[in-house]
Amino acid sequence: MPERIQSVERAATILRLLASGSRQLGVVELAHAMNLPKGTVHGLLQTLQYVGFVEQIGAGGKYRLGPTLLHLGNVYLDVNELRSRALSWADSLATRSGESVRIGTVHENKVLVIHHVFRPDDSLQVLEVGTLLPLHASALGKTLLGFDLRGNILADSIDLPGKTPATVIRRDELLQQINLIRAEGWAMDRDELVHGEASIAAPIHDERNLTVGAIAITGAIERVCDEDRQPRRDLVAAVRETARSISRSLGAPTW
Repeated sequence: MPERIQSVERAATILRLLASGSRQLGVVELAHAMNLPKGTVHGLLQTLQYVGFVEQIGAGGKYRLGPTLLHLGNVYLDVNELRSRALSWADSLATRSGESVRIGTVHENKVLVIHHVFRPDDSLQVLEVGTLLPLHASALGKTLLGFDLRGNILADSIDLPGKTPATVIRRDELLQQINLIRAEGWAMDRDELVHGEASIAAPIHDERNLTVGAIAITGAIERVCDEDRQPRRDLVAAVRETARSISRSLGAPTW
């Protein structure tokens, strides 16, 4: 194994801690979480602040991720082939469905949202690019689980926390859903991630026919589902058609 540089590992740990939880932490909190002296953590923070990876909120205040790190993240997303090939298709799906559109891929046993198109109305919405969603409680995640050709995403060690009373937290029940998703070619969640919301997703494949991501629409249950609370078939068709179009642009075999 190559020799590891301790200071780099510690700096990476700070960035991960600031990217999770409250996203604003002080020196004492970080030192306690890392089991390190406050002076050591303070020195690391000063260096990270100098290069723009973190910033301090007021004099003597807590720290949060800085603008330089955000810029680097955006550069990664801009050059990501999946995202770049899907931009126009995602816009078209948002217009066609009247709902918000998200594209996600697997990252550290979660779904990383790499692209988000707002619902085409004047409502207040929050950009979700960079958000991590649970695999088991989102349509994007269930799709990625269903079409995981490697077969190792849903490891026994992965927790299945309940996000709402409707979230599936039993592994056997989730596996049954995954088998159905694989057979039908699409997934949905209804009240499982956010109360009152429903989402429909389909897989995106590349030239190797591997699942590299998923695309989903998300909106209020009364708009995404019919009177029987079942997903509207026209929206299911729209999501699947869009996923196929993106897949073809990535070189996937036609089907």
